[in-house]
Amino acid sequence: MDLPLAVGLSLGVALLGWGLRGLTPAGAGTAVLVGTGILWPTGWEGMAALGAFFFGASAISRVAPDKSVAAVDAKGHRRDPWQVLANGGSAALGALLEFLLPGSGIWIVTASLATAAADTWATSTGGWSRVAPRDVITGRPVPAGTSGGITWLGSLGALAGAASVAGAAILVHAPRVLFPAALTIGMLGMLADSVLGATLQGRFHCGACNRPTERRVHRCGQAATPVGGLAWLSNDGVNALATAGGAGLGLLAWHFFS
Repeated sequence: MDLPLAVGLSLGVALLGWGLRGLTPAGAGTAVLVGTGILWPTGWEGMAALGAFFFGASAISRVAPDKSVAAVDAKGHRRDPWQVLANGGSAALGALLEFLLPGSGIWIVTASLATAAADTWATSTGGWSRVAPRDVITGRPVPAGTSGGITWLGSLGALAGAASVAGAAILVHAPRVLFPAALTIGMLGMLADSVLGATLQGRFHCGACNRPTERRVHRCGQAATPVGGLAWLSNDGVNALATAGGAGLGLLAWHFFS
């Protein structure tokens, strides 16, 4: 895809996302850069995968019950620059390998975005679960929205999210073998995200409100006390690691299956 067209399409999607309150203003600006990085090397196939991720994730986040905000003080629906980079940064950087390794870009983009979609859909659809999520490591029940908590309903949602991205890509002439590969990678990436969330992600507690939080400073303005994990590793950092892993597996899948 020509660079001016890639920039124009990315700008249009970002403005639409901002207008629909799916992105903060700064998040929309970052989305233009990420979108351009994906579309320029991978063209309409990349556009299909990116569109399926962004609009699908935005829609499911809006309609699903948002238990995560109440449970752990999550950021909410509007994606800021860090969330945009965590979800799409690895796909954008990996897409540039298309110029060195022709054919690899769409595999990297689809696998990475399938991972991001699986995680987002798992969190959102898990909000409908009537059964409390369980910690992916210990199996113990945890509050809804807790990083590392999983439900069967959320896992089915993850499968649907990864399938939406992989399916969109092959509908626009991407290789058909990419569908099962990206679907598998997306689910593995979601599982890795949950494991990292349960073990290494920083966990905090607000003494003033007596509530858990993922923030160093709670919404009330009180500095939160670290209670587990690595204080510097946020949920955005965990998402970035998972999508980077998805991108790497996408490159390997291209090497073996294309």
